[in-house]
Amino acid sequence: MKEIAQIRKLSLWIFFIPLIAINLCLFITQNFEFLSGTILEVDMIGRSAFSIPYIDGSLSISRASRTYPQFLIFKPSMFITALLLYFYWKNNNLLVNKLYTTNVNYKFKTFGILSAIFLVIHSILLGVKFDIQIYKLFRRVVLLAFIIFEIIAQGILVYHFYKLKSKLEDLINKKVLILKIMLVFVLSTVAILSLPILVTKGNTHFKHALEWNYFVGVVMFYLFSRFFWRRTT
Repeated sequence: MKEIAQIRKLSLWIFFIPLIAINLCLFITQNFEFLSGTILEVDMIGRSAFSIPYIDGSLSISRASRTYPQFLIFKPSMFITALLLYFYWKNNNLLVNKLYTTNVNYKFKTFGILSAIFLVIHSILLGVKFDIQIYKLFRRVVLLAFIIFEIIAQGILVYHFYKLKSKLEDLINKKVLILKIMLVFVLSTVAILSLPILVTKGNTHFKHALEWNYFVGVVMFYLFSRFFWRRTT
């Protein structure tokens, strides 16, 4: 099926592009002296000493990515990722329709595309400064909507593939299906358990460390998708 070939290709790009982007922004943030005296000199806010934010939560993805020149990497990467997400969820919808012999827009497609739209909105808003409380709240809501819709889409898609696993026996790796189910369960559980901490003030380092690791967890779903499907001809 041509959809499977497309999904395998898209999955790899969706995993690598945003992961490389945020870590390249982190590298620039912590090695800003390399660009000193050039047209790409790093903004003061976007400078940081060496740390491992995945562990110590010393800075957020936002701080590492929202200033010049890091946003030149981050924003286009997120736009490209959002476009790839659109085609990923569209192809999965076409595939599931073929397997069920239906012609509908499944909910995972709707939530998946909505998550891509909110990712674009978040990227546009990142670094835009308005000293208005409602704007700051809106920006947080947009980011939260991206995460929620993404996890819902992933969960519904995995559910359909689990139902269809007997039909897909020759096309999928069942061990990877179990890994995808476990990943979605962990992401959902962490989100629910962390919510009381996220909505209160303080615990900044915990929030930042969670942000970095959670982002990796979300895109890891797409790496699993690459190995979930067997190569087809």
